[in-house]
Amino acid sequence: MNRTLLWALRGVMRLFVRATVVPEDAIQRLRGRARAVLYVLEERNVSDLVALELACMKGGLRRPGKRLKLRTLDLAHSVVALERRAGVLRRRADRRTPRELAQAVAAAAADEALELDIVPVAVYWGRAPQRERSFLRLVFSENWALVGPFRRVLSILVNGRSTLIRFGEARALRSWVAAGPEGARGARRLLRDLRAEFRHMRTDTLGPDLSRRRAIIAQVLRTRAVRQAVRQEIAGSKRSRRDGLRVARRHALEIAANYSHAFVRVAERILDRLLNGMYDGVEVANAEYLDRLPPACEIVYVPCHRSHVDYLLLSYVIYRRGYAVPYVAAGINLNLPVIGRFLRKGGGFFIRRSFRGSGLYPIVFMKYVDVMMNRGHPIEFFIEGGRSRTGRLLRPRTGMLTMTLRSFLRDARRPVAYVPVYFGYDRLLEAETYIDELQGRPKQKETVGGLLRVIPMLRRQQGRVHIGFGEPLLLDGLLDQLQPGWRADAGDENARPAWFGDAVDAVATEIMRRINAAAAVTPVNLLSVALLAAPRQAMVEADLERQLQLYLDLLKQFPYSPDVSVAVADGAAIVRYCEQMGMLERRAHPLGDVLRMVEKNAVLATYYRNNVLHLFALPSLVACAFLNNPAMRHEDIQRLVWRVYPYIRQELFLRWREEELPGVVDGVLAALAAQGLLERVGDGTMWRRPPTGSAEAVRLSVLAQATVQTIERYYLAIALLLRAGRSVLSTDALEQRCVAMAQRMSMLYGLAAPEFFDRAMFRDFIELLRLRGVIRQDGEGRLTFDDALLAVAEDARIVLSEQIRNSILQVTHS
Repeated sequence: MNRTLLWALRGVMRLFVRATVVPEDAIQRLRGRARAVLYVLEERNVSDLVALELACMKGGLRRPGKRLKLRTLDLAHSVVALERRAGVLRRRADRRTPRELAQAVAAAAADEALELDIVPVAVYWGRAPQRERSFLRLVFSENWALVGPFRRVLSILVNGRSTLIRFGEARALRSWVAAGPEGARGARRLLRDLRAEFRHMRTDTLGPDLSRRRAIIAQVLRTRAVRQAVRQEIAGSKRSRRDGLRVARRHALEIAANYSHAFVRVAERILDRLLNGMYDGVEVANAEYLDRLPPACEIVYVPCHRSHVDYLLLSYVIYRRGYAVPYVAAGINLNLPVIGRFLRKGGGFFIRRSFRGSGLYPIVFMKYVDVMMNRGHPIEFFIEGGRSRTGRLLRPRTGMLTMTLRSFLRDARRPVAYVPVYFGYDRLLEAETYIDELQGRPKQKETVGGLLRVIPMLRRQQGRVHIGFGEPLLLDGLLDQLQPGWRADAGDENARPAWFGDAVDAVATEIMRRINAAAAVTPVNLLSVALLAAPRQAMVEADLERQLQLYLDLLKQFPYSPDVSVAVADGAAIVRYCEQMGMLERRAHPLGDVLRMVEKNAVLATYYRNNVLHLFALPSLVACAFLNNPAMRHEDIQRLVWRVYPYIRQELFLRWREEELPGVVDGVLAALAAQGLLERVGDGTMWRRPPTGSAEAVRLSVLAQATVQTIERYYLAIALLLRAGRSVLSTDALEQRCVAMAQRMSMLYGLAAPEFFDRAMFRDFIELLRLRGVIRQDGEGRLTFDDALLAVAEDARIVLSEQIRNSILQVTHS
């Protein structure tokens, strides 16, 4: 192109074009490269070239319109278009290898010293979601259809300020060099790879080119598994094959999404106003993990589940990041009139709470998931199955996970990446409902009227919401560790190898740990950890600020994970923020104001504490060792933590393996010593706490309270089993007694934590005792034990005070 004309067009388009570059660090990475760069555009048009020129000039990069001259290679421009338009009306796509690419490959083949990087760049007009504010812009925004010059001009005029430029990964030209006349073979390989790269970039940005919903359903019904399930369904009945297919079609219509690009673009505009009106801010951490995923991989988002807002929030954040909105597995209870239709258009597909009663429905659902994964569309499901009412992660529900893993085994060519996502709210919209359910009221069914009643709550101050992306889990890499020969079982439609169940459990557990490793620490979380450990949930202001500062310092000196984000700077700022949120009430006193948690918030505060309890579990566990002991030997501390850690690790999905524990405990001790809470004495084999009554001793004691109730719950179960004796109680009977006694303790001693008498907690603890050989079942299914259980009980005596032990034993005796 004439350089003068290009200069003029840049001046004109500066008035209309404002581009967003993704990934965010793309310009910075290119600026730091020593080799020359040849940019490749998807299609030859002036608008894309000028947009790329403007982005490169703004980022301090060499202009693509400049001449590229390297040793044996001389090109008029540093950019080439992959496809051109041919014919009189320029409607026909010319897909031949561009002359410039062929020259570059040939030059590299002839000159081994020639170094050049190839960088694919895609320009999408109207796909910068954070800037779309007009319905006219939505009409002319980017989609999968190729457009003509007139439509392109309109798109620039309307959507020029909402442009997204996606840079691909820079790769050395030499990787495509091949022997042959003028490097023709290498040029063809380069052309093929670039076309595939542009397809993946368009899929990542816009989602796959999905056909109509009816065509997708027809594809599901044509699968061999569905046809076979239909035959089994009608076998032995008077129904015809047509009747069976009609039932399968009804199931598919009940399940399938009805995704609409236009609806998503309109919904983003509405959600932007809604979410920014509800919350003081939407904070996103570690989103760069999405930019580092392997090309052409199937993305499966696996968030924790705190609120119904999770559905909307994650899709909103992903879309604003420049990626395709995922298909979201939603419970059938949300398929409400009007609401269900909107959710389907936004990518929601519906799943029944139970697959019982129909042999056909689960097959149709499984094949629907299979079809969507094979088409490359990202999927999202909540691995806990339902919303957590206690703030802890629930045990993973592996149904959807099993389907995605089986889909991968059937066709392992496309890599699968599970992306863990953590949600943290300063205030939950469902807070009052959760309190009612924790106090024993039955869960209310979702209705349109119930959703409308939430609208007045949107005017209340909700604080901030935090989203943390965890380290993606690449499925093939994990399977290589768990089962090195797994590829021998891949490709079989009906294969379910012996190792499959264990692999599903291992993947689920690892996802849960990575969700916790991406936790966002908010002021509300830390305040809840501190005040719930204090008598009557009250502390002197200065003491509270020092305790909060201790938690912040521990997160810096003993970081749980590099992905944990902390949203506050100091203890005083936490107090000010939580007062503004209405969580604290202040009582003036001449010796210093007393801050107390508002009574109605005390029960819900356990929810916010449990969100981040895993971050302080090990420091708190070490602090527990000094509740009744002024000094302890280093080896005794290690033994106590080693004894309890496997059970706490399972309960809180802690990230460290048992073999890593000695080094981790040493790190905790060093962090506590740096805070003046412990001191190493003698020849280094002893640790001593500060003098009783000192400010440091009080802070150490408050830190310990975070896990004391967990140890009490363990000791209660062990005490009940020891009191009953060997071969007396079955597992179910012990669980029932544990729940009943824990409820009584909660009433007698005012324990506000609902999980203290959660039956699932006791069930998991008892099962792990059995798996570790501490207890076992006799021939009649009753529990028996040996001296190992007595050793566990004896260690609990060291940690728990005599008063607490007597309280537990008193309840068990009654």
